[in-house]
Amino acid sequence: MPTSTEARTAALPATRDDLRNIAIVAHVDHGKTTLVDAMLRQSGAFSERAEPVDRVLDSGDLEREKGITILAKNTAVQRHTPDGVVTINVVDTPGHADFGGEVERGLSMVDGVVLLVDASEGPLPQTRFVLRKTLAAGLPVVLVVNKVDRPDARIAEVVEETHDLLLDLATEVGADDSVLDLPVVYASARAGRASLTQPADGGLPDSENLDPLFEVLLGHVPGPSADPDGPLQALVTNLDSSTFLGRIALCRIHAGRLRKGQTVAWCRADGDGNTVVERVRISELLVTEALERVPAEEAAAGELVAIAGIPDITIGDTLADPENPTPLPRITVDEPAISMTIGVNNSPLAGRGGGTKLTARLVKNRLDAELVGNVSVRVLPTERPDAWEVQGRGELALAILVETMRREGFELTVGKPQVVTRTIDGKLHEPFEKLTVDVPEEHLGAVTQLLANRKGRMETMGGHGTGRIRLEFVVPSRGLIGFRTEFLTETRGTGIAHHVFDGYQPWVGELRTRHNGSLVADRSGAVTSYAMLQLADRGTFFVEPGADVYEGMVVGENPRAEDLDVNVCREKKLTNMRSSTGDELERLARPRTLSLEEALEFCAADECVEVAPSVVRVRKVVLEANNRKREQARAKARDRGQG
Repeated sequence: MPTSTEARTAALPATRDDLRNIAIVAHVDHGKTTLVDAMLRQSGAFSERAEPVDRVLDSGDLEREKGITILAKNTAVQRHTPDGVVTINVVDTPGHADFGGEVERGLSMVDGVVLLVDASEGPLPQTRFVLRKTLAAGLPVVLVVNKVDRPDARIAEVVEETHDLLLDLATEVGADDSVLDLPVVYASARAGRASLTQPADGGLPDSENLDPLFEVLLGHVPGPSADPDGPLQALVTNLDSSTFLGRIALCRIHAGRLRKGQTVAWCRADGDGNTVVERVRISELLVTEALERVPAEEAAAGELVAIAGIPDITIGDTLADPENPTPLPRITVDEPAISMTIGVNNSPLAGRGGGTKLTARLVKNRLDAELVGNVSVRVLPTERPDAWEVQGRGELALAILVETMRREGFELTVGKPQVVTRTIDGKLHEPFEKLTVDVPEEHLGAVTQLLANRKGRMETMGGHGTGRIRLEFVVPSRGLIGFRTEFLTETRGTGIAHHVFDGYQPWVGELRTRHNGSLVADRSGAVTSYAMLQLADRGTFFVEPGADVYEGMVVGENPRAEDLDVNVCREKKLTNMRSSTGDELERLARPRTLSLEEALEFCAADECVEVAPSVVRVRKVVLEANNRKREQARAKARDRGQG
């Protein structure tokens, strides 16, 4: 008969030594996806004749164009050890703060974290964000100092800064000081090399491969503690789709086993937040090998799998034992901080921008579909039946959603980004961001003044002796809407800025972040070169000769603060005198073409953006000039009444 100690030990979940689940987290552009590339190559995931592209996990068009990871993805590498083959499931997470929901989702799938830090830049705002989430989840951390071969590397200082950050966050989340006892690996992901010995600043690691990193991962990150013989519990952490299988749910099995064809209990939430249990059948079971999902007959506790056969399954649902359906806690993410209105395109040129999806029903269905796979987004109704308020973590995340819809053939009207406010203790509060900027010393004054105008409060200032200064500010999120373009202009494109959500603070009052007005078309028609030449001294134009415009469309930027109605369709009166217009055409300044992000940044409070597959336009919300003047008069009267 076993003793009580033996009985307790037997009841504990077993640890799987043949499996490791890790996430790679870091600030944007510190080399996460490049490191995964190197791990895949050195584990034999590609055949000798294969020529994989760089950043192979950044598979989306927008991810490749912008050079950032938007969606968390996982892959699996095989590592041969004296005790057998170990499968390392690697979750590559986004580094941008706007996609923090993807980071939190990734952390729910793993048992350890690789914290990647640039050997020159050191810990930055998003590093703090992902590390706070990691420590709060109680996950062990492996510190990898990447890009040690950079000429401006300062390896020892970066390790010390990371330790300071760890200690600070450990106090914040209630973790003990043991978090400082973490292994440090020095790496160059692009060169595919890692070492436990600190190289000289700017030098390569002394190892010729990533073996030291793999050894640390196997030794420091524990295998998943799970009971493969207990009642089934699997949490849905992500969604995908297939032409043949339909909706695919990515799951972490916490207990029990999943089999192809098995009947399970599907625990989901209804509209009132209650749990509904329904019996369903798993039609297909897939596991990840390198970059491919391959069919499997069975998977046990601790593994990351994909299942098909449940058309309406969503993130946060649990697959459980039909005889003992116990749901796991649902995935929760931080509240959204930025919102914008998205509706159908109702401009006079609607339907002429190359779009095929123009109706309110199609827009609403697409936004509802986004809710299924994006836990950070919320969609709320507005007073208009053809427009909805979409809330997200940041301006970039919402711009990515709009750009994705645009490429899918939608034509939309998108409102100016606004902050999501809260009332706390009877007072209005707004979201604030912790902003870190890295600029050359000669631009210090201009950047400080720029952020002072946006109610930014400087907290720290320091330099590395390289001619650049690093500043940290706490700024209202409103102050960062439209900040990027002006910041790059002031620093001549040499400044680097990153920000992360810092919490809610009392409303700071009115902010005037845009000092220029708009040039607004006063009639519909086609733009003429003659009219643009006559108006050349009025500002910078966004349109070129021959483009169609309509009354209320913003056709340029006025260097003065007020808006100016202009006629860009004016034609030269015909006479019987011959003249050459070649010189006039050459003197026309090249128009400034606005991208979607730039258009959203440029928007004033009374403006919105018309988005179509072939064009992006800024326009007034109220198109007719007389109606706009009435609206402005009413707004001024309301302000006087409130004063």
